[in-house]
Amino acid sequence: MIILAATPIGNLADASTRLVEALEEAQTIAAEDTRTTQRLLAALGITNRPRVIALHDHNEKDRADDVVEIARHGDVLLLSDAGMPTVSDPGYGVVAAAAAAGVTVTAIPGPSAVVTALAVSGLPTDRFTFEGFVPRKPGERARMLAALDAEPRTMVFFESPSRTATTLHAMVEAFGPDRRVAVCRELTKLHEQVVRGSLSEVASWADDGVRGEVVLVLAGAHRRASPFAEAVTQVGALVAEGVRLKDAAGEVAEATGHSRRDLYQAALAARK
Repeated sequence: MIILAATPIGNLADASTRLVEALEEAQTIAAEDTRTTQRLLAALGITNRPRVIALHDHNEKDRADDVVEIARHGDVLLLSDAGMPTVSDPGYGVVAAAAAAGVTVTAIPGPSAVVTALAVSGLPTDRFTFEGFVPRKPGERARMLAALDAEPRTMVFFESPSRTATTLHAMVEAFGPDRRVAVCRELTKLHEQVVRGSLSEVASWADDGVRGEVVLVLAGAHRRASPFAEAVTQVGALVAEGVRLKDAAGEVAEATGHSRRDLYQAALAARK
């Protein structure tokens, strides 16, 4: 099988017992950076000397089938440099190939910069979206942010420290100065820091320079209520499709911010 194993994102003590056991028993490791993996083995005191093969962004497409074939005859432990493989890291191509070939894929869960940053951000955690790395080119970055203008869920981004200020200022342009944001840097490490505030406040803070690994957590957009009459029409359309009136009113209320009760009553009156 293919075993996706989460590795520490900063603090070595976060290595799980299952991870250590898997490293001790592994015969083959597919690693994003073989040198990083060798350092991890040494730091954890692993005496096992498995076969370590490179699997990174530049060769995963070509090597995915080879890794799956190896997994037919023995387990392959798949590691990224930090956190869970496949999440803005290599591994997705191998998992897709394994699924297509009927090879089992499992995971050893553990540290994740995405979930850790979300948890400490102070922003809503009930619904969120992970957007990965922000594009480097200004035009692509602007288009990405514009497409997220109405996204109501909390958004999580990865960013390099050298581009954090630029991205925050681009977010000010895209979302306005008052949207709440948290910059989470060096998570789980000695100099961990979470800076919270409005986009304009945090962008000004970042102008002095940001160091270390960075995750940005941005508040979602407030719901924009459509005209009440339009919302009632939406309820009616859902009912026409077979949705119960009560459920239709609740769905449209959630989407528009209008009162569920008012929508229900208005739609009921319209039917008469």
